[in-house]
Amino acid sequence: MSTNGHTGARTLHDRLKHPVIDADGHWAEYAPHMRDEFRRIGGDAAVQAYDMASARIPRSLSMSLAERRHRKIGQEAFWFLPTKNTYDRATAMLPRLLYERLDDLGLDFCVVYPTAGLGYYRLPDDTLRRALCRAYNTFTADQFRPYNDRIIPAAIIPMYTPEEAIEELEFASKQLGLRVIMMGGLIRRRIPALVQEHPEASKFVEWYDVIGIDSDHDYDPVWAKCRELRIAPSFHNGARSILLRNSPSNFCYNHIGHFASAGEAMAKAIFFGGVTRRFPELNFAFLEGGAGWACSLYADLIGHWEKRHRDALENTNPANLDRALLLSLAEQYGKPEVAAAVRRGEGLDDNGDGTGNVDDLDDYSRCKITGKKDFVDLYVKRFYFGCEADDPLNAWAFNTKANPMRARLNALFSSDIGHFDVPDMSEVVPEAYELVEHGLLTDDDFRDFMFANAVRFWGEVNPDFFKGTVVEKQAAEVLAAQ
Repeated sequence: MSTNGHTGARTLHDRLKHPVIDADGHWAEYAPHMRDEFRRIGGDAAVQAYDMASARIPRSLSMSLAERRHRKIGQEAFWFLPTKNTYDRATAMLPRLLYERLDDLGLDFCVVYPTAGLGYYRLPDDTLRRALCRAYNTFTADQFRPYNDRIIPAAIIPMYTPEEAIEELEFASKQLGLRVIMMGGLIRRRIPALVQEHPEASKFVEWYDVIGIDSDHDYDPVWAKCRELRIAPSFHNGARSILLRNSPSNFCYNHIGHFASAGEAMAKAIFFGGVTRRFPELNFAFLEGGAGWACSLYADLIGHWEKRHRDALENTNPANLDRALLLSLAEQYGKPEVAAAVRRGEGLDDNGDGTGNVDDLDDYSRCKITGKKDFVDLYVKRFYFGCEADDPLNAWAFNTKANPMRARLNALFSSDIGHFDVPDMSEVVPEAYELVEHGLLTDDDFRDFMFANAVRFWGEVNPDFFKGTVVEKQAAEVLAAQ
């Protein structure tokens, strides 16, 4: 480890013809300091909320393996922060040290997301959740304010109701001056039928509201508020230790793919809910899951549309079955009992219970798809995907030969510094560059990945986003070339 500016990251950076923007770093909030500040900012309610939110993972890790198996509770992360590299641990804790080390890390500009605060928006109690998010946003804005020319933090936006989301968006933007947000998604809610029919059992069963589609709430006012405030929503949701990632004994089993799973759920909901059709001025980011799932989802969305759009559904509409022809073929080629059943009309309506009483049989109706080009406008141009440096699948986002419509997806360089999977902060930029060295990315691809895509994600929604930062001039050039 070097602390004098002679790292490989700095050497590589000096050879580049563009800045480097880290679209998703993390700081490791120092708990004693944060708790004291929460009391100053939000009083007893903020501290009570902090204590409740901080107890979940330690409570799980204090259980025996037998108890977690008995209760079907997933193994959570232990030893989550870097310790052997003490200088990096301090860098994650101390904003001023991170600021001083940015050149050494090969970074010009960094957007910092929470660590402890990643799950604060999930606190069930309405009053405590809002107090916790408000205290956190005020605290983090205070911690990074002196360094905003090179580091800016993300505000936490609770999303249990549109009203609380709008209120915190207003506060974070207008009172704190924050322009990056991390929105809550996969909101845990009780099942209404169980609440009514089995109220005691309902406390133990949840469903996950993906907010873009099939929610009991209308979130269009939230997207409208984002448009008004010129804020691009980002999601940093996870699906660890729920559903199919709930091993009581193996953290890696629970961790692998969970960000991608959560990102896919949110992206599908926003797309199928027609949000990008109704709010084409907004960009949406799904962080830390990579781009592999995004490429697969893009292809699947088009593939399913080709088979399931309204006109294509006529290929499977039971009303279009030529029953006379089928009967003649059954009589000619089938066993007598098969022909007899066909003659009686049995089993010929594959959807005996109808179509589910949906308002429109076309699952893409909210998107108003008229042709494949619409997928470029509604998915490719509007969605951005946070990719860690060591993920070789980052190259898929730039492989136009493999993507429908020859599209390049918007991969964002997301270092994840501050967490266990970055043992050496100075290695993330050189690690990302290995895709160029291996011939999987061109220099232009690398520029988009490490710089221009981040500029477009935030700058298209807010052209003033980078004003006052060290990358203001270069970012303006990217936006002017649109």
